Amino acid sequence: MDTNVEQERVKTVRRVAAALILRADTVLICQRRPNQAMALKWEFPGGKIEPGETPEQALARELDEELGIQAKIDSPIIHIHHTYRNGGAVDLQFFSVHSFEGALINRIFNDVRWVPLKDLPGYDFLAADRGLIRDLADGKLL
Repeated sequence: MDTNVEQERVKTVRRVAAALILRADTVLICQRRPNQAMALKWEFPGGKIEPGETPEQALARELDEELGIQAKIDSPIIHIHHTYRNGGAVDLQFFSVHSFEGALINRIFNDVRWVPLKDLPGYDFLAADRGLIRDLADGKLL
């Protein structure tokens, strides 16, 4: 493979940390705003890992920015690599969060909901999350 093509492909991979914020048999899900890419799709809170950050540091920062909470980042749950049809790729690291301080404040999303794990397949999630959604609903990961 041409080195420039390989370098370009590597550049398009976005490293992301995301949280499965759990409360009993429910998890917090967030809906993108209508003006965002992949509008109104559901996802788990989190975001881009910045240079110099660990995934856990990035996730703690993102949860504070997006939801106003100071989360205790627990164990890693799953690591997913997904390439979208447009060629963009994402490297997703999911962590469980069982406790946090502060009141949840929706700072950036269209909607935020606590949803029973078994009901997750009824929501229109981002393509990268769909396998995870099935496994969570089937009780395979937690």
